[in-house]
Amino acid sequence: MPSRFALWLMRALAPLPLPLLRSLGALMGHVLFVLARARRRIALTNLQLCFPQWSQAQRKNLARRNFVCFAQTFLDRAWIWHGKPEVVRQRLRITGQIEDLTRPGAVVMFAPHFYGMDAGGSAVMQQIDRPACTIYATQPNPVFDAWMRAGRRRFGQATLLARTEGVKPIVRALREGKMLYLLPDMDLGPQESVFVPFFGVPTATVPSLSRFAKLGQARVVPVVTRMVPQGYQVQVHPAWQDFPTSDPAADAARMNQQLQDWINAMPEQYYWVHKRFKTRPPGQPAVY
Repeated sequence: MPSRFALWLMRALAPLPLPLLRSLGALMGHVLFVLARARRRIALTNLQLCFPQWSQAQRKNLARRNFVCFAQTFLDRAWIWHGKPEVVRQRLRITGQIEDLTRPGAVVMFAPHFYGMDAGGSAVMQQIDRPACTIYATQPNPVFDAWMRAGRRRFGQATLLARTEGVKPIVRALREGKMLYLLPDMDLGPQESVFVPFFGVPTATVPSLSRFAKLGQARVVPVVTRMVPQGYQVQVHPAWQDFPTSDPAADAARMNQQLQDWINAMPEQYYWVHKRFKTRPPGQPAVY
């Protein structure tokens, strides 16, 4: 019952003016920063590892702004998934090397875990005339699971591929001409991970970006989404040259290095509430 009420509330919020919705999100974010102590500790630990040169006050201030961005982008799903399509199109602006998505050939979109990731995915599905797919992890709450599936399939020719189904459906989709919207910058455990630097910390990184590009004979096109006062700016960066290589670890290191540059431009919008350093190199202590 509570989850169904929450979804009803999200639909009710969809018509609200964006400034009002963002104000509600800011209030929600400040409350979460106080109440969600476990997630706050995770975020502060991540920031301490990645920005040791900052003062404790600086990291705490950024963590608070991070929670605000998290709440604002969560409430924005109200209009992205339930608002009028013309309103969604107006608020989701795609710029950059769009032709690298539309020209012939398989495409893997490198979409990092900034909080606007669902907005970016919706923008691509709605505004790029080409079938696309993404990998989906089933949510434990069936009501929220159904809501998220419906939201991510709302526009275009979107296909959700279950993470549990493995590699074959992903490669098949690429070879059928679908674009893959891939979010590989998470700690998924030691299986098939390589330890490469991320802000100078040896970090378990799944080399799926280069793996899928190689198996699907696809070019890699970064798609980075930034929340802005008018909605979201979805930047399509030029396709990477000389990628993938024959060295998965070097490819993963390149991915992390490029991701650092984007994070440095908007650190408050990155997914710091995830245990990015959960898997540690042999012999190193846990950080959480």
